[in-house]
Amino acid sequence: MAGSCAQRRGDATFLEWAGAPSGRSVGGMTTETLSPTLTRAGSGEARWFLGALTETLLTHESTGGALSILQVTEPAGAEAPLHVHHHDDETFVVLEGAVTFEVGGETIPAAAGDVAFGPRAVPHRYAVGPEGCRMLFILTPGGRFDEMIRAMSVPAETRTLPPPPDGPPDIAHIAAVARAHGCELLA
Repeated sequence: MAGSCAQRRGDATFLEWAGAPSGRSVGGMTTETLSPTLTRAGSGEARWFLGALTETLLTHESTGGALSILQVTEPAGAEAPLHVHHHDDETFVVLEGAVTFEVGGETIPAAAGDVAFGPRAVPHRYAVGPEGCRMLFILTPGGRFDEMIRAMSVPAETRTLPPPPDGPPDIAHIAAVARAHGCELLA
């Protein structure tokens, strides 16, 4: 690659400096010059996803595939099942409330202001504390997770938690959609 230095990590290539030719795609990310992006508070795409409110703050499209950022509001006692991302790392920034993460078998209690990291290919899950929580999910590289949210959710009628579901979730459907987007449910 003339004019750039690339590093291979896992199944993606990451540019180490911005001297790469414009308009090329490397490891799913574009090297073209991107436009600055601002998502104002309360203006991200809002969706109801498995009992949570998700708001997409930055899409993989707006970052050239580099990352996706979602704000997730979870009700008290919510639990994510044990799962693994095969294509992206996931960073959690706890904004409000408390969450207990399990990453690679290690239990990590976290509260507002704390940051937890779930590397790709390492199983993880979380359980929300009694007050509920609000977190940022930062996925690197971006794309598969925000696409999975869109495929598995409905547009939020309001920027609040969704009403309680009529019945249990369709685990077979959730597992199939997750698998199609590079995630795997383990429990």
